[in-house]
Amino acid sequence: MPDGTAKYLDALPGEQRAALLELRQWIIAAAPEAEESLNYGVPAFKLGGKPLVSFGAAKKHCAFYVQSPAVSAVFADRLKDLDTSPGTVRFTPGKPLPRELVADLIAARIAENAARVAARKRKT
Repeated sequence: MPDGTAKYLDALPGEQRAALLELRQWIIAAAPEAEESLNYGVPAFKLGGKPLVSFGAAKKHCAFYVQSPAVSAVFADRLKDLDTSPGTVRFTPGKPLPRELVADLIAARIAENAARVAARKRKT
């Protein structure tokens, strides 16, 4: 675990730390080639040098940053009962996100990033 991520998580209350450590493991499982860093003050993952997803905590919730309103819109039906804003899904340690949903969102982000790279290559 990168030092920045470890420091970020160590500063959190126990329940939030545990919830985000679990989310972190799910992200690593879904995107094992992704590189972990701290970006905009929160733990983040990049794949192929492109932002993928990140996560963080606020006073009363945790957040999974999908970083794509378009991907969030595709999953609107599965996100409808959750606290969301474009590109962000908020949750509490007592009601974590479903692991399958996290994996599907990450897969969609990977596909979205790959499509963007392919489109840029076609333009050149």
